[in-house]
Amino acid sequence: MTGFRTLDDAELAGKRVLVRVDLNVPMEDGKVTDTTRIDRILPTIREISQKGGKTVLLAHFGRPKGRDEKNSLRQVVPALAHALGQPVIFVDDCIGDDVAKAISAARNGEVLLLENTRFHAGDETNDPAFVSALAANGDLFVNDAFSAAHRAHASTEGLAHVLPAYAGRTMQAELEALSAGLDNPARPVMAIVGGAKVSTKLELLGNLVKKVDILAIGGGMANTFLAARGVDVGKSLCEHDLVGTAREIEEKAKAAGCEILLPVDALVAREFKANPGHRVVPVGDVAADEMILDAGPLSIAEVVLKLDTVRTLVWNGPFGAFELRPFDTATVTVAKAAAARVKAGKLVAVAGGGDTVAAMNHAGVADDLSYVSTAGGAFLEWMEGKALPGVEALRRS
Repeated sequence: MTGFRTLDDAELAGKRVLVRVDLNVPMEDGKVTDTTRIDRILPTIREISQKGGKTVLLAHFGRPKGRDEKNSLRQVVPALAHALGQPVIFVDDCIGDDVAKAISAARNGEVLLLENTRFHAGDETNDPAFVSALAANGDLFVNDAFSAAHRAHASTEGLAHVLPAYAGRTMQAELEALSAGLDNPARPVMAIVGGAKVSTKLELLGNLVKKVDILAIGGGMANTFLAARGVDVGKSLCEHDLVGTAREIEEKAKAAGCEILLPVDALVAREFKANPGHRVVPVGDVAADEMILDAGPLSIAEVVLKLDTVRTLVWNGPFGAFELRPFDTATVTVAKAAAARVKAGKLVAVAGGGDTVAAMNHAGVADDLSYVSTAGGAFLEWMEGKALPGVEALRRS
């Protein structure tokens, strides 16, 4: 991968390799309920071990203020060791003499997991003294946590300035996928942006209209754009105070030559629940007591038709209330159409952020798109065109 140092550039044998990973996994009754983030880091850990390095994992868990056993990474060890197929040595802190002794005692090829970096305030403040204390435990630094790369913390960005620093395999895959999505995409490019509110994605929309050829807007935020066009959306979720902003975004899109797609018909209901009484109507015929909960069949067909004309797709956010049937129809149909084009070699499709991963899993296409990012905030900030501190620190000088 050009532009970034990767494991291909690192001498790993006999080295203490500090690896920043994302182990902020969902837990229930003391057990990991979704191993996606664990599965993603396995290639990096295995490669370091196979090449004779000591893998020393750094991660955060939750939002502790000081040491808090409820947020200890110890509870992640069983799932990590099971997925890895080898023991994981847990160390009860991430800095200090006991940590140094544990790493020294470990053999080349073994894996250690240090305690939650956020038990120390110096991680989030990027305190130079804490960076030095972390760096004392390693010979080189590998960042494999894109999801935390938008934060300039000691364990994500600070270490990259005091140790030789490289992108892990997951970070590398993420950066390559993102580059193919917006940085250097095959054109034409289409973006799908859904979700509840325009207010949370103003910067995103402002950046995308300058970079993509087609922007399809779905979810609750589409209702705000419809209202800006004078459509009565009944009691649908709508930010009426932002209709002026929606008009400005449409004007920017027009000036940039970006086509905006909004629903022309919708699935509407009077109640927000699974399988309620519902009907399909043109968006101009929504009754005062009805809610738009998904795009209708004509709207879906238009998006799929446009999908057939583009070479790159970037997707953030579902079209409708996909958790409730039948309001998952638009998301599932478009996702499957995108996956089919990817399989046919006609499309690069990158999805991520917020509910997008859950939506792609629901549609059964998470493994069929070009890349599905598990990062939330980092993925959104990249889509907004912002530099990510943890990524910038890995660039070749």
